[in-house]
Amino acid sequence: MSNDEGRAASTGGTRANVLRLSGPCQRWDERDADFIREILDLVGDKWSMLVIGALAAGDARYSDLDTMIPAISRRMLTLTLKRLQRDGLVDRTAYAEVPPRVEYSLTGLGASLLSAIQHLAAWSSEHHTEIRRHQDAYDRNATHG
Repeated sequence: MSNDEGRAASTGGTRANVLRLSGPCQRWDERDADFIREILDLVGDKWSMLVIGALAAGDARYSDLDTMIPAISRRMLTLTLKRLQRDGLVDRTAYAEVPPRVEYSLTGLGASLLSAIQHLAAWSSEHHTEIRRHQDAYDRNATHG
């Protein structure tokens, strides 16, 4: 489902029923819940997390980020940087030099995400073996069941 379809669905009766459920989302109204989902989509995206993590060490040029983040395409890096810049998490500074130089840096808002990302990365590393074991067991059962 696209973001537009998700937004359209959220304006119908289905969304209101979801908000009546108990749990952590019950304290937010529909508008807040939609915005929270949008932000979680942004910061939960693997490329966003990797870009923010790469910028933790300080300013970086586009080519540096391209080298620091394995397997990211240039198109995806460009889109991710623009999205993070739009949301105020990353700054882009262009220097009037020949050849032109552009550097990216975390804003204060972007830097405030670092601890959450570092905790999530540490948790992932700590539980990698256990999660992989569960995935392998599930996959074996799914192919035989």
